[in-house]
Amino acid sequence: MSNRLDVAVIGAGQAGLAMGYYLSRAGLAFACLDSAERVGQSWRARYDSLRLFTPSQYDALPGKPFPAPEDHYPTKDEVASFLEGYAKQFEIPVRLGVQVQRLSADRGGYLLNTSRGEVRARAVVFATGAYGVPFVPPFASKLSPRVHQVHSCGYRNPGELRPGTVLVVGAGNSGLQIASELASSRRVILARGTRQVVFPQRLLGRDIFYWFERLKFTDVPAGSLMGRVFQRNEPTVGEAPEALARRLGLELRPRLIDTDGTFAAFADGSRERIDAVVWATGYRPDYSWIDLPIVDDLGHPIHTAGVSILPGLFFVGLRWLTGRGSSLLGWVGHDAERLLPAIAGHVQRSRCSQNSLPAVA
Repeated sequence: MSNRLDVAVIGAGQAGLAMGYYLSRAGLAFACLDSAERVGQSWRARYDSLRLFTPSQYDALPGKPFPAPEDHYPTKDEVASFLEGYAKQFEIPVRLGVQVQRLSADRGGYLLNTSRGEVRARAVVFATGAYGVPFVPPFASKLSPRVHQVHSCGYRNPGELRPGTVLVVGAGNSGLQIASELASSRRVILARGTRQVVFPQRLLGRDIFYWFERLKFTDVPAGSLMGRVFQRNEPTVGEAPEALARRLGLELRPRLIDTDGTFAAFADGSRERIDAVVWATGYRPDYSWIDLPIVDDLGHPIHTAGVSILPGLFFVGLRWLTGRGSSLLGWVGHDAERLLPAIAGHVQRSRCSQNSLPAVA
């Protein structure tokens, strides 16, 4: 196994595999490094009832359509199997069980310290996806140990939660799916912050993504006025919270502002006693393992359409990297293809400036 690469891709999920597809066709020496023991593991680990809100005809990766009938909404396990089969079919060099612990500059390239030793590369692509560290508000620590708390990334099914009132915090796609599932067996309170734009799953007999594609909604640039608006208030797809509340008996509350013991306090001044909380409150970026100045004061990577401020570092698969579809399965390949010329150009310049990478110490 070579520890000298043209390109090290960190992550072997949908973004990393899409990038790998194009790197292999460019003839570059690369590997996708992933801490999981199996391709698609991050999907398998998510909650049991998870389905994509994009139908199968919009879930392709470069060179391969999703293997399901049109208008089928893939389960998490179907997505995981698709990714695993994709890596095998296109012989993408994936190194599993390799955790990148530190990244630093190294004499004309980059040094990756991993759980399996050192790797040197001329360029590095961060394909760690749209999710970083699960975020839970600090006041969650004020809840009693009697209140079962779980972030949406750790939630699996209703059977894991004790009987009683469940508070779901966050009305994004995951929060709405989880709240709907729980409502069949217990009282559910759904707390939401800013009212979000909700698109119906189907419109005029077609899936909403049919219309998104024709209206170029998935291509809305991140820097445009519409892009900036939607980044502040990410739209959801499906039933609006009000419709779900009427149909399933969910109890809607405004933003959760505090907790105390077994009680939750909301922005309208109301309080509710709760037995469990599902925090569908999203994620925060974590690049603390990188010894390079590539993030801003909030920890977000500094880049232009995926090209870092430092030469030879690139990002793919982030939310709104270039547009609305950047982190979605069926569109992540577009950004990977756009990045290829910049990556290949950097590798070529690096090869011209040095005959070979320094020997591994």
